[in-house]
Amino acid sequence: MSFEVLYANKLLDYEHTIARKLFERVTYPWEALDELKDFILELGNELDPELYDKAGDDIWVAKSATVAPTAYLHGPLIICENAEIRHCAFIRGTAIVGAGAVVGNSTELKGSILFDGVQAPHYNYVGDSILGYKSHMGAGSITSNLKADKSIVYITVNGEKICTGRKKLGAILGSCVEIGCNSVLNPGTVIGSGTNVYPLSMVRGWIPEKSIYKSKGEICVKF
Repeated sequence: MSFEVLYANKLLDYEHTIARKLFERVTYPWEALDELKDFILELGNELDPELYDKAGDDIWVAKSATVAPTAYLHGPLIICENAEIRHCAFIRGTAIVGAGAVVGNSTELKGSILFDGVQAPHYNYVGDSILGYKSHMGAGSITSNLKADKSIVYITVNGEKICTGRKKLGAILGSCVEIGCNSVLNPGTVIGSGTNVYPLSMVRGWIPEKSIYKSKGEICVKF
C-alpha cells in the first residue's frame, strides 16, 4: 500500500483543521509545512475580527481561547477557538493550534500544525510536525525533527521510500493517536490513526493504523 493510498484513507481528517485549504493544495502532508508561514499570514488577515484578536503583526488569537500570562507567543501564529495555552508554554512561531487544542506546561512548539482537539499538555517538544485530530502526546514525549547527520529525511512505507526534501521533519500523527509518556518519535515517523504507542518507546518509520506499538518495536493489531 503506497503512502498516497494511506493518506487518502484519512490519515489526517481535514474536517478538523483550519488549515484544510493548505493541505488540499499539496500532494504529501509534510509539504504543507513548507508553505505554512505564508498560509498563516494569508489566513490570519481573513479571520473574523469578531472571533479573533490580533496580538502583534502576525499573531491571531481566538477570543474564546485561554492563554496563560506566562506563555510565550511568537508569530506567525494562529490560536483557534477554545484552545488552551497553559503556563510557561513556549510557542516559537509558524504554528497553528487547532480548536480546543492544549499546549501545556513547558511544551515547546514550532513549525507545526495541531489539528482540533490535540493535546500536548506536559513537557513536550513538537517541532516541524503535524498532529492529527484528537491526537495526544503523553507527558515528556517529543518529536525529534533533525537527524544526527543533518541529512534529508526520508519516509518509508511498506518499502516505498519517499524523499521529503526537508532536513527538519518531526512526526505526522493520524487522528486519535496516543503517544505514551517519555517516548521519542524519530524524524519522519508516521503513525496511523487510532494507534497507541507504549511509554518509553523509540519510534521510527510507518506505524499502521489501529495498532499498538510496544517496547523494542513490537507491533500488534488492535482487536
